[in-house]
Amino acid sequence: MEFNFITVAFIVFSLITLGGAIGVVTCINLFRGTIWLMVSLFGVAGLMVLLSAEFLAAVQVLVYIGAIAILFTFAVMLTRSITSDKMRFTRVWVNVISAGILFVLFALGVIYPVWVANAATHFPVTDAGLATTTDLGVALVSGSQFVLPFEVAGLLLTAAMIGAIVIARDADDEGN
Repeated sequence: MEFNFITVAFIVFSLITLGGAIGVVTCINLFRGTIWLMVSLFGVAGLMVLLSAEFLAAVQVLVYIGAIAILFTFAVMLTRSITSDKMRFTRVWVNVISAGILFVLFALGVIYPVWVANAATHFPVTDAGLATTTDLGVALVSGSQFVLPFEVAGLLLTAAMIGAIVIARDADDEGN
């Protein structure tokens, strides 16, 4: 393996992404957890730039960091007394173990079948060697390419929203 600028940038953005993800899982304060989420999403945007997917990197920064993560931050800040709670429902080690189990399950259930079993299926490219936005859209909904990871991301976002609603409920509401 040769060390050039791309290799060093990949290592740096990977460490930023993984460090932010570990910060999200292990952070007790929800406000700080949303800040770690933004750090992790910034690392993913950097990895997309390295993959020559500038459009996806811009979408990552504008939509996920600029809109969704900021919305999470404001929701946590404006929800009364949730920023002062210290893990009412679980302990940090439960989150770390759950994240590890989910990573292994996704690696076995999503990454292996999509990227290893379908290694002969390549991402479509144009004559210039770059994929267009149309090619990207077809790849996201095509059954033989990226539809499974796209659906898994949708399920994860739905589960995150349900979890946020459960956490944000007041203790008074549980008795009704």
